Amino acid sequence: MSAVESFIEYKAKTGMQCGSYRIDLPPLKENQQYRFHFDATKCIGCHCCEVACNEQNNNPAQIKWRRVGEVEGGEFPNVLQMFLSLSCNHCIDPACLIGCPTNSYIKFDNGIVFHDDEACIGCQYCTWNCPYDVPVFDESRHIVTKCHMCYDRIEAGQTPACVQACPEGAIEIEVVDTKKWLQEDIDKEGNAPFLVDARLTNSTTRITLPKNMPQALHPMDEDLIKPAHKEWPLVFMTVLTQVSLIGFGALFLGDIAAHFTNLPKPSPLMAFVIFALAAIGLPLSALHLGRPFKAITAMKNLKTSWLSREAAALGAFVAGMGVVALLYYLGIDGFLRIMVEAVTLAIGIYGIYAQSMIYRVPAKPTWNRVTTTYRFFSTGYIGTLILALLAIAQHQVNVANILLAISILLGAAQLYLFWESQRFYERIDPDNPFAYQIERSARLLRENFKSLYDFRKRSLPLAALALPLLAIVALNAGSVGFGFLFTLLAVVLGFASEFVGRLLFYSTAIKTGMPGNFFAGSQRP
Repeated sequence: MSAVESFIEYKAKTGMQCGSYRIDLPPLKENQQYRFHFDATKCIGCHCCEVACNEQNNNPAQIKWRRVGEVEGGEFPNVLQMFLSLSCNHCIDPACLIGCPTNSYIKFDNGIVFHDDEACIGCQYCTWNCPYDVPVFDESRHIVTKCHMCYDRIEAGQTPACVQACPEGAIEIEVVDTKKWLQEDIDKEGNAPFLVDARLTNSTTRITLPKNMPQALHPMDEDLIKPAHKEWPLVFMTVLTQVSLIGFGALFLGDIAAHFTNLPKPSPLMAFVIFALAAIGLPLSALHLGRPFKAITAMKNLKTSWLSREAAALGAFVAGMGVVALLYYLGIDGFLRIMVEAVTLAIGIYGIYAQSMIYRVPAKPTWNRVTTTYRFFSTGYIGTLILALLAIAQHQVNVANILLAISILLGAAQLYLFWESQRFYERIDPDNPFAYQIERSARLLRENFKSLYDFRKRSLPLAALALPLLAIVALNAGSVGFGFLFTLLAVVLGFASEFVGRLLFYSTAIKTGMPGNFFAGSQRP
């Protein structure tokens, strides 16, 4: 007999209230599914549900499929301490399923959202997508796992472990009519303080809250802020692919201009260097995966997953650049090369757009902005700087001047977007439903990552504007050596600034999820 079963037997003998061993659910009809009902007026915050879930599913202590959070508020003597016990909400439109690149999520006919562990590659995109922070990355298994409502126990006519273990009967399984739920009840019974709007994914969990709750409630962990994972492989992959795209775009324009002007054609070295940036950067993304050797399966869900679209598009982009580099090496130019470049560039633009859409998810409010897309494209100012450096080395001063001018325009855009993000963090709209998460992200920037943030603030104007401008002045004054030096410094400082900026992008992204939860989280150390 397990510890949970022993505890349940003890409760039965002593008369303590608990979920029964057996469950009598009626047969499901059309538009019906199973769901959880959580009654916050009964929960005492004992965490028995967490323990029972872990024991039932053989999860280590740091992996929690069910979590208990705590909020409080009011003024003495009218105060409230309230606990929330939630796991997967088995949503009608689950964000985890829609975004998963490997189709590892399945929504059963009974409404349960099931995770196929064998198909999972551990990309953790679902941990970003789920606004309830439900999927958890298991370091020991290298995959994501989540609550499946103990579907096997339900099929055997037994209650899930969390239901059985609750001493107050605060958790139940019930049947919901999804049409009626969406039309009449979700706004009244689907929401709780500090959780996202249930309509975001059409959560099915019914939550019973205390009456006459205080208006001012606070999560008990509001002063504890944990940075997100740094995602080093993605830091390098995203920056290098974005730099490569803009560099390739400049190469394409230079090839066209060479056919209509006296400008020299781009050199094979330029084509190879720009190709090499993405060829090195793209495979680095596999290091982010729990199962990197299954990376190819990330392209399975082109229909709904931006991650699948990014993987396919950037893979084709790198292959196309490889062909272009070969054409340069073989000396094949003219219409054929320009057409291959045009198609490759179009695929690359879509690839970086898809890359930006991966991050524009409601669960990460600081990412979910159109400026994320703009920032990803303007990061490529370094690509034109690299080409300008090569042009100077090959004594193509006129070409270098044009490339430096383009880099200044893109750099100015990147600098403007940085200043805009500063205002975004300094002037947080209190009516913004995600103001709590944005404020916590701002605190991370001001406190935990202050030195890196200050470096980004000082280095970006130099790399994006000042050094390229000095390079132009030097070149036109006849000082090629200083022009080369200023451009080289701009490239080095630009990469350092963008890598730091991207590191902050990942590390300060506070996501939505369970409020007041001290003991578990899906973020890796």
